[in-house]
Amino acid sequence: MVIIEAIKLLSLILVLSVSIANSNAQTSDDMRKAFKDSYEFEAKQDFYNSIDALKKLNNNDYETNLRLGWLHYLNQQYKESMGYYQSCIDSKPGSIEAKLGYTYPAAALNDWDNVAKQYNDILSIDPNNTQASYKLGMIYYYKPDYQTALKYFVKVSELYPFDFGSILMIGWSNLKLGNVSAAKTYFNKSLLIKPDDPSALEGLGLLR
Repeated sequence: MVIIEAIKLLSLILVLSVSIANSNAQTSDDMRKAFKDSYEFEAKQDFYNSIDALKKLNNNDYETNLRLGWLHYLNQQYKESMGYYQSCIDSKPGSIEAKLGYTYPAAALNDWDNVAKQYNDILSIDPNNTQASYKLGMIYYYKPDYQTALKYFVKVSELYPFDFGSILMIGWSNLKLGNVSAAKTYFNKSLLIKPDDPSALEGLGLLR
């Protein structure tokens, strides 16, 4: 009797295992197809159907939310985009890609405080993230807070000494701060990278 019950239990476990495996395989197939369809619609700039392909999954996982954040941004649904990116950040607080994604719709809404928050959060995870440092520098430059902006541009240039963007902005920040000699040095240095750059040439022209 005990043996019969054990066999029945084992049979039930096997049936359930096969059922779960089939269900997982079906779910994976559905997700892969939905993502494939979404990419194809996006390539045609059909953002409505690209979004709809994923929403039909009715999933709340990181990957789906990250993609929906991007697609809603492309579709100029900025508030919705921020919501999806925030869901990604909430589920994976260490995700730099989700924080960077969030900055796109936030910037489109001129929500610079939230943009700056995301960049600062990124730097707390990755202190040498040059994209976050450079973008923070630009935010402070246009506040304007040239001294703080300069700090971030210098940080980028210390990691990438021949980076055009940071070198150019060190020139402009120094010009705004009245540091004529430093501004001239960095404008000339930036022209070694892009010899005909109009912004660097304009900066030099203002120093004459």
